[in-house]
Amino acid sequence: MGAQDAQDVRDGRDAQDTARRLRAITDELSERFYERADVVRTLVVTLLAGQHSLVLGPPGTAKSELARELTGRVEGATYWEILLSKFTAPTRMFGPIDVAALARGEYRQVYEGRATTAHIAFIDEIFKCSTAALNETLGYLNERIYHPENGGAPVRCPLIGAITASNELPGGEDSAAIYDRLLVRIEVGYLTDPSNFAALVRSAVRRPAAPTRTTVELAALRHAVTDAVPAVDVPDAIVDAVCTLRAALRRRELVASDRRWRQAVGLLQASAYLDGRSAVGETDLTVLTHVLWDSPAQRPTVEREVLQLVNPDAREALDLADTIEELEAQLDAMAGQSREALSEWVIKKAHSRLAIAGQRLEKLREEAVRAGRSTAAIDRVTGRQRAVRARVLTEALGVDASMVRAQL
Repeated sequence: MGAQDAQDVRDGRDAQDTARRLRAITDELSERFYERADVVRTLVVTLLAGQHSLVLGPPGTAKSELARELTGRVEGATYWEILLSKFTAPTRMFGPIDVAALARGEYRQVYEGRATTAHIAFIDEIFKCSTAALNETLGYLNERIYHPENGGAPVRCPLIGAITASNELPGGEDSAAIYDRLLVRIEVGYLTDPSNFAALVRSAVRRPAAPTRTTVELAALRHAVTDAVPAVDVPDAIVDAVCTLRAALRRRELVASDRRWRQAVGLLQASAYLDGRSAVGETDLTVLTHVLWDSPAQRPTVEREVLQLVNPDAREALDLADTIEELEAQLDAMAGQSREALSEWVIKKAHSRLAIAGQRLEKLREEAVRAGRSTAAIDRVTGRQRAVRARVLTEALGVDASMVRAQL
């Protein structure tokens, strides 16, 4: 074996170790943050692809805490975060003026501790970016470049990826320009499963055990982003599937830019890399459900079209999800009714339909596992089924939320 061959073997082993560590980090954070497994995995995949993500949801849904915890697992990385407002000056983001130097007649900015030196950035309320900072923020996200205010040479920034957050969609042309640069868009909401909510409340009054904390070195992450992920093979069958998906979405009048489709290929490679595979497979296409919509109302359509290509089990699971959502809507509509009326509804309708959905989802998962297909969509719908059943038990039948998990 030549020296180059030996180096290739070492690089391959290092890449496998990095992927293994990232999978462990994903599992640990999914365990810590309830109902966020898909969010965590998608954020990790987005970083591996060297892209930017948007976490869209109401206040108090652990957006910033999750971003800090994830980026804190990258040893040696410089992390920077900011909460934007319409009055945020570019110098607050990219470097204030050095007052001491200014007194000597020198114009200089201090970049340390600002976006210009960050490997990973968290930008909260991204769409409140001020008009003054807009162009620099776009340049920072697009090219990883900052143009100093004194007109000096552009500053190249070491940014791997930015995690951004917002409580609302962009409302004007300026913020829409930033929105277009965020390849991945993830929706989050408040906890739906009463047993998860009960666990959250308990965690506020109990000292948690020291969690397992896997980390990954910055150099290893950088190598994965620049070398290992781009080396993942994209078979012709996957290219054909992407072309088919594009045509299907266009028929639904959902059109994404050529740039967005091209960048999405890197996400497919990152997804395969994270799972320890050397080639993109059909299951990796599911990450596109976070890429190809502009408004949250379009996401279910995108998801169904993706799953038409990927997973017949998941398609049926989504049909079951419609039934589950209908039952939850009925439960919401019955708010304020007597316990007797709620119990009658449970006995005559909700209990049997939820039980049938749960049994079918369990069977679909078994079939998917035997066939080697992804169970991600099925698991997500199963989570919704359990959450709605838990609500029925607690709100309609009066079962203690602390006892619900044992009954599911």
